[in-house]
Amino acid sequence: MPPAKYEHMRVCANLTIILGQYVKANRLGMIGTEGGYILESDPDTILAPDVSFVAQHRISLSPAGYHSGPPDLAVEVLSPGDRRSYVERKLAVYLETGTRSVWLVDPRGRTVEVVKSLNDRRILHETDELVDDTVPGFRVKVSEIFA
Repeated sequence: MPPAKYEHMRVCANLTIILGQYVKANRLGMIGTEGGYILESDPDTILAPDVSFVAQHRISLSPAGYHSGPPDLAVEVLSPGDRRSYVERKLAVYLETGTRSVWLVDPRGRTVEVVKSLNDRRILHETDELVDDTVPGFRVKVSEIFA
């Protein structure tokens, strides 16, 4: 895959800073960027969300150096070239393997879709506040993600 373009990189950095500062200040776990998670074995399925959160009590590495198991939160920042069918397949894998919440962040539409299950999805706009109990107590105005 080609390297991320500026807007994708900027939104990922914003999310990493916003989530990271909150998680660190509250000692909730760890924030990762583009790190691998072993979601299934034989055959291996390893995904690397743009930004992720793992609760403190779930942090564990496999012998291969990846996190063993799914993240609690996976954040995927959408790129203009992303096919919706690919994004939906990836989303399904996260949820089926135990990820509690997936955020699909759309820099072009300036929205965040919070997905807890394939039947529990909500789209937030810039005027909304993002609150997700996957990261206890976390809240941020959607507009700050794109600032």
